[in-house]
Amino acid sequence: MGIHTMAWKLGFLLSFLIFQSESLKVTAQNNPPAIIPAPVYMETQPGELFTTGIDILVELPAREQGLKRMISGFILSEIPEAAVNFIDEQSEGVMRGPGIFFITTPPQKGQDEGYEGYELQIKPEGVFISSPTSAGLFYGFQTLKQIILQTEKENRTAGLNLPCLTIKDHPVFLWRGMLLDCSRHFMEKEFILRYIDLLALYKMNRFHWHLTDDQGWRIQIDKYPELTKVGAWRKGDDGLIYGGFYTKDDIREVVAYAAERHIVVVPEIEMPGHALAALASYPGLSCTGGPFEVPTTWGVFKDIYCAGNDSVFVFLKDVLDEVIELFPSPWIHIGGDESPKYRWENCDRCKSRMEAYRLKDGHALQSWFIGEITKFLASRNRILIGWDEITEGGLHPGVVVQSWQGFEGAIHATEKGCQSIVSPTSHAYFDYPISKTTLEKVYSFNPVPAKLDPALHYMILGGECNIWTERASQEVIDQKVFPRILAMAEVLWTAPEARDFPAFRKRVRSQYPMLTGLGVEYGLEEGGLKIVTEKVAEGLQITMIPEQDNLTIRYTTGSDVWIPYTAPLLVRDSLTLQAAAYIGNNRVSEIYTRRYNLHNGVGLPYHLSLKPGGTYNKNPQTTLTDGIRGTQDFHDGLWLGFWEKNVAVDFNFQEEREIQEIRVGCMQSNPSWIFLPAEIEIVMKPKGLFRKPVIMSAVSSLPKESVYILHDFTFRPDKPVKVKKLEIRIDNPGKCPPWHPGAGSPTWVFLDEIEIDNVDNLQGQRMR
Repeated sequence: MGIHTMAWKLGFLLSFLIFQSESLKVTAQNNPPAIIPAPVYMETQPGELFTTGIDILVELPAREQGLKRMISGFILSEIPEAAVNFIDEQSEGVMRGPGIFFITTPPQKGQDEGYEGYELQIKPEGVFISSPTSAGLFYGFQTLKQIILQTEKENRTAGLNLPCLTIKDHPVFLWRGMLLDCSRHFMEKEFILRYIDLLALYKMNRFHWHLTDDQGWRIQIDKYPELTKVGAWRKGDDGLIYGGFYTKDDIREVVAYAAERHIVVVPEIEMPGHALAALASYPGLSCTGGPFEVPTTWGVFKDIYCAGNDSVFVFLKDVLDEVIELFPSPWIHIGGDESPKYRWENCDRCKSRMEAYRLKDGHALQSWFIGEITKFLASRNRILIGWDEITEGGLHPGVVVQSWQGFEGAIHATEKGCQSIVSPTSHAYFDYPISKTTLEKVYSFNPVPAKLDPALHYMILGGECNIWTERASQEVIDQKVFPRILAMAEVLWTAPEARDFPAFRKRVRSQYPMLTGLGVEYGLEEGGLKIVTEKVAEGLQITMIPEQDNLTIRYTTGSDVWIPYTAPLLVRDSLTLQAAAYIGNNRVSEIYTRRYNLHNGVGLPYHLSLKPGGTYNKNPQTTLTDGIRGTQDFHDGLWLGFWEKNVAVDFNFQEEREIQEIRVGCMQSNPSWIFLPAEIEIVMKPKGLFRKPVIMSAVSSLPKESVYILHDFTFRPDKPVKVKKLEIRIDNPGKCPPWHPGAGSPTWVFLDEIEIDNVDNLQGQRMR
């Protein structure tokens, strides 16, 4: 398939013009099937196709042997009594009755060998699927599959019974992908093949296979057998050895299976970071010489490939040669993300490399590293893809940038003349909780950045949804991916102007029986339930809202009895609430746990000197005094995160008030570079210029080596203090310590609740 820039520029513009001329047309007549992604044009007609017997005729081009196998397998699985009779498209003198006819049409202007559009007509005399390309014929068949699978099961036993309609369809984006991380958790080959079928059903055409990372090396490399003898295995949570890898035969089978379904398998071999599984196998490739173990925890690690060691590039090029032999994909993904420069900055060989090439810092050295691999891949007629960190230190011509930290990486890449794939955490990370990245949020995604110059839109290849598996084994992938991948499939196929979320959600729900029949254990569209807390005169009022119309809610406040939720709860005392969403008697959501600590500061306004960073900024004006304590999950929306810099929290009270105690809730999660503050200082200022403030400070004595800590810094003056203004200054520890995987990198400070005179605490009954 050609990927030349000008050809795809013309193709993109042609798709846009065709869309504008046809627009999306779906008639309500005969209750049209719920096709996902939505076709460009669909119109139903009166009547139906009904094959009077179970002998089904299929006419298709002789070259389409893969499609022939799929058609036969599908029809026989759905209509077991059927006999499928194939004839060649060019056959002469053959008696033709009702059946399925695949027609190769001459290409029109702008339709090259990569064209994926098709036309599907269902008439009383048969199903007619036409396209100038094999891909178009294949996607027409996928649409037909969805129509057949949505008919009643009993209506399939006597043959085909389908509504008459016309569909004209083509995609907007070239790149419609899904990343599956098989490094953190190994996925069986049969599971991979199943997902390729599911991707094909929804017209996705890229399978991004994440095969190496710190926690596991999953691809057989003959020249370096230790990669799978050592790097493919680690100690599991139960103390047993966990892991696995794909043999070369496994990979060839997956690649061939995908190719028949018009899916390109794009391998990712991580470098220069996320390489501890490789370094555990060959420690001499590091800056220190090791030894190393395959890690059992997640995060970013400071030990990466040594950029000053020539043998590293011999190793990587050898590995890539074997990868290229297995994967015919024009693209090879090398990661390039989250590579701390600490080891390079303290490595004599890396410093010598920087001096020799006049590289000013570690970012420039990484750019040089990526450049070496880019040139090598180009010599093998392959294109390098990297995450948006490869733009740091200088971007190399001809690479493709996958933008994950927002849209900025895509904008920067295209402005520098490089193509981009867009998969931001905000819309495309399906490892994130459904409550954070809902079906509607995914559906709102547009891979073309809003701020991008329209003249550069053609440089956006498309997008991907990403499923990282740090905490997701094979058994839970379905509920994380579905139904959100249906939204991503439509976003990447259907033009933005044609999208309508209420109509889409209706189609999704019409597809649930089909997904159940395919064995897909889909999850929720939203987060299950939303908990809204409001300060009222008597305490806190808690409202729980089901986020789908077929859900009910049950809760408990400490007993084993789960109570059906019917009305808002009034909290007058500190308590722990647990709640979950149900369909019938089956719990379908996670259990939401919220600790409510009532104190005299609940609802008080405050001012932050620094805007919270990243995605840890939900309700920044109320989170610190809402009475809700954060959990150990810093993604729970109950924490505010501050990156690298100090922050101050100021309270200005309307009237002077007496304070006996102040507690500042903090967290440490050192694998995520979150540390307790170096110091917290509070200044309690009374009313009046000549009254001295009370100043107190606290330094954490808890070890930074501790992985997870929830800790309150407590300040209790000798006697109650009357205060008009309260200032709380929180010092960021600055840099990750030398022993830390991210040594030398900036740190996070996370703040939770600032409690003022919690009655439970003052009585010595600290409740957590």
